[in-house]
Amino acid sequence: MSCHFTQAQCHIDLAALVRNFRRCGAPEKLMPVLKSDAYGHGLLEVARSLGQAGAQRFAVGCASEGQALREAGFAQDILPLMPPMTEEEWSTVTRFRLIPLVCSFAELEKALAHADAAAPLPIAIKVETGMHRLGFREEEIPALITRLQASPQLVPSMVVSHCSCADIPARKANTAQQILCFSSMASTLCAAFPAMRRSLFNSAGTLDTASMCNICDVSRPGIILYGGNPFANTSEEALGADFEWVMSLSTTILQVTELRKGEGVSYGQIYVADRDMRLAVVAAGYATGVQRNLTHKLEALVHGHRVRAVGRICMNMTMFDVTDLPDVQAGDDVWLIGGPAAEGEHPVTAQEWAEKLGTISYEILCLLGSLNPRVYHS
Repeated sequence: MSCHFTQAQCHIDLAALVRNFRRCGAPEKLMPVLKSDAYGHGLLEVARSLGQAGAQRFAVGCASEGQALREAGFAQDILPLMPPMTEEEWSTVTRFRLIPLVCSFAELEKALAHADAAAPLPIAIKVETGMHRLGFREEEIPALITRLQASPQLVPSMVVSHCSCADIPARKANTAQQILCFSSMASTLCAAFPAMRRSLFNSAGTLDTASMCNICDVSRPGIILYGGNPFANTSEEALGADFEWVMSLSTTILQVTELRKGEGVSYGQIYVADRDMRLAVVAAGYATGVQRNLTHKLEALVHGHRVRAVGRICMNMTMFDVTDLPDVQAGDDVWLIGGPAAEGEHPVTAQEWAEKLGTISYEILCLLGSLNPRVYHS
């Protein structure tokens, strides 16, 4: 029996997930990204829904996530986006027939040490095109090809890179330069190994199809699968406007109490009532991902209407002003993200939280999904 330490729940809409996947293009041209427990949405449940929708391959964060998929019966190609480092990780890669990411000659030698000529190991080659994190530089490609051609126990199955600015329309020149660099290196590798597939684009590149230029066989949608818009608040926001948020967050009202004019609420008494008020004390706080820096910024839906939080957010509780909603009582639902909205209202989104916190929706989703029990809806 699992033990949860919160009354909040993440609601995961698997039907919305599948609709988002289908908006990304033909399944055979996609490698949905399921890293970090599918951005907090649940690795196995997300993989199951996408597999039923036609996904032929998955990108995960590390070898252990690939192992979890294999042990759950998934037969798709699986690419961990972080290279294996330890003997245990290499053992996991070979045992569960994952596709390891090879980013350097040192890693190539490790792949050779763990490969079996009787069952050649497929590998993905990471090339450096401008992100400057991992990968072979262009001048290393000739030596890389020579080493691979002398290593029949390895099968170069994919060449991958990653765009650093694809979600920033004002930095299209950077993306164009990366495309040129990737095209050059990928063409050289594919000439030597014709079966290799090319993968460069993330969610932003998947949406901005004009940038793909026929140099990408497989794109890797991530945040758009879960409803986020990589172009939010940019000139190209419309490209991701049709995607649906998959995660909602609800909790319960513990008590409805009075706050009289002149009284303060919560730690530090940083909020003092300028009138008589009714407050809903809600079972959620920074221990469940409702970050303390959202104090005096947070809103939620109660009975379909927006209400604002007052006073400092606590570890397990947050207070909302429900003065204008006289029927609210203990036990009622509160939707901190998503949920049913009354006419003229709209739900709070992870993007809204991100903007108030000066971060991105990816961080919000990963945090909430890791700290709260998930309930799945299809």
